[in-house]
Amino acid sequence: MGGTTMTFRDLHFEDELLLLPNAWDVGSALAFAAAGFPAIGTTSFGVNASAGRPDAAGASRDATVALVGHIRSLPVFVSADIEDGYSDDPVEVGDLVAELRVDGVNIEDSADGRLVDPAIPAAKITAIKRAAPEVFVNARVDSYWFHEDDTVAAVLERAKAYADAGADGIFIPGAADPATLEQLTTGIALPVNVLVVPGLTLDDLKNLGVRRVSTGSLPYRAAIDAAVEVAAAVRDRREVATATSYEESQRRLLDFASRTKAS
Repeated sequence: MGGTTMTFRDLHFEDELLLLPNAWDVGSALAFAAAGFPAIGTTSFGVNASAGRPDAAGASRDATVALVGHIRSLPVFVSADIEDGYSDDPVEVGDLVAELRVDGVNIEDSADGRLVDPAIPAAKITAIKRAAPEVFVNARVDSYWFHEDDTVAAVLERAKAYADAGADGIFIPGAADPATLEQLTTGIALPVNVLVVPGLTLDDLKNLGVRRVSTGSLPYRAAIDAAVEVAAAVRDRREVATATSYEESQRRLLDFASRTKAS
């Protein structure tokens, strides 16, 4: 967890908009920490893809628990993507979050690619705040992501239900239209989180009222593309892109192993 007097919650209210990179393994988390990011999230897509599994359906539970168990020793804040909480039982979800010992979680309001009754995630949010009141709960509204009930009014209604249940922030992946974003941030009292929006800078999003931007699975997908490009460049006798040296990468891992052993 973060080692300063500032909290993860505080980062959502700084002058600078919070950019949260999402890691899929220890190596990517180490790289984000080395780059100076104060907080790191996980990505269920990247975690699942690394193991050869499609996203969702709760498949990322064990790998996510293991990943955050490793990276919470880093001197950064850690937020875990726990999909829908991996259970229909709110108490089980609350207990899981308490056991994770992270600074924040994302919990979504969909299952099997469809929205669920908002009372279901609301009950899980309340249980999380009861079991781990210090954890920043980022409630994800999947209306735009799955193009279901994707109106401002419907999203605001869901956001209110989650805020009333105790959520600390609202995550709206798929929301990208500037006018829509402005209406959403105006209508939601909590910090609003979106994914990276092509064509809009962090300053643009901040001016629209957004307080947090997540990279989601973008770094994982870009890393795969970069890996293929390196191999293709060697094959095609083209110039090969430079990369962090083996020595530096090994040093990060040695430092991490020392830190983990000490903790």
